Amino acid sequence: MGEHVIKLPDVGEGVAEAELVEWHVKIGDLVREDAVLAAVMTDKATVEIPSPVDGEIVWLGAEIGDTVPVGSPIVRIKVAGDAPSTAEPAAESKPEAKAPEAAKASSEPAKKEEEKTPTTPKPAAATAALKPVPRATTGLPRPEGERPLASPAVRLRAREAGIDLRQVPGTGPAGRVTHEDLDAFAARGAAVVVAGLQEKTGVEEIKVIGLRRRIAEKMALAKSRIAHITYVEEVDVTALEELRAKLNASKKPDRAKLTILPFLMRALVKAVAEQPQLNAIYDDDAGIIHRHAGVHIGMAAQTPGGLMVPVVKHAEARDLWDCAAEVNRLADAAKAGTATREELTGSTITITSLGAMGGVATTPVINHPEVAIVGVNKIMIRPMWDGTQFVPRKMMNLSSSFDHRVIDGWDAAVFVQRLKALLEAPAMIFVEG
Repeated sequence: MGEHVIKLPDVGEGVAEAELVEWHVKIGDLVREDAVLAAVMTDKATVEIPSPVDGEIVWLGAEIGDTVPVGSPIVRIKVAGDAPSTAEPAAESKPEAKAPEAAKASSEPAKKEEEKTPTTPKPAAATAALKPVPRATTGLPRPEGERPLASPAVRLRAREAGIDLRQVPGTGPAGRVTHEDLDAFAARGAAVVVAGLQEKTGVEEIKVIGLRRRIAEKMALAKSRIAHITYVEEVDVTALEELRAKLNASKKPDRAKLTILPFLMRALVKAVAEQPQLNAIYDDDAGIIHRHAGVHIGMAAQTPGGLMVPVVKHAEARDLWDCAAEVNRLADAAKAGTATREELTGSTITITSLGAMGGVATTPVINHPEVAIVGVNKIMIRPMWDGTQFVPRKMMNLSSSFDHRVIDGWDAAVFVQRLKALLEAPAMIFVEG
């Protein structure tokens, strides 16, 4: 038998390492060629690592959440024949430390075999040393979900007193709750818990890995390095909603349905043409602002795995329908987990929207290293004074954040007011010049 070593491949240009986010195998598994062994993530793109051979998994070189350098061994597979191994000497690896769950799984068959085979009785002293102290003699609370043992009389007394037996430590044989245990429970002044309203003490530990860790790092970086200023303005979108409804009613079957986002994208293109400092990247380490001619709009999208920001490239060259189609395509790719690294990078300004859940106002976090983000809040019908009477109008707030290190409050206000003017008179969005 030989051994085949699989190393972490180069998963992208300039990528020196990747985070292991999922194992599809464990030690002892038999795998076929092309079977998926693991998934790694870099720059919010997940890449699956397939097996190049048939064989048995004998070693896993990392745990979920570990950052693995490109070229490092991650899997060893036992194969038929005398295939040479490309891994480091086995003595230098520590599979038991890297894959505790797999090691546990591999020990279970041996344990079952041991139970079938008669063994020589151990000395009494050794047996006593290995025997755990029964919980019943310690009076410790039982694990959550375990049914308490008690006589009918004890159960009746507890029920009449409104005591949940699951909260009472039992000191009788096998952890049985006795009358004395009830007395001690009451004497300690323990809170009486009505059945069905018992306290819960369980704590679930969830390791922050993969996309969630990337999001956490990105948000922490943005908030720690960017001096945020948020400007909120209300916009009357009654005319815009009427135009949108008419365009959707007469659209061609092969065209995407228009939401408010394509209109905002086209308005944003016109606004940043007048204020190019808003369509920029700030390299705060070098102290350089990179103003971009092309408008690459990041679209913050919620996916099953967490927040992702696919990018509509060159929005300045797209019409209303093209913007809508590209937003739909990228949103579907992000939710399906098929968005490429190219589709998730390169934005120069970002739009974030929670749709109908958008609330009255938000304080968006800037997508570092950009300098501006535009937040869309939900549309609500509100009474507005037209000079003679109150009339119902469709109103929506824009909540926009800016990097106050490079964008002054006045410039931020001018930018938002320009967006407001374009959205309230949507015909102006389509006027060139």
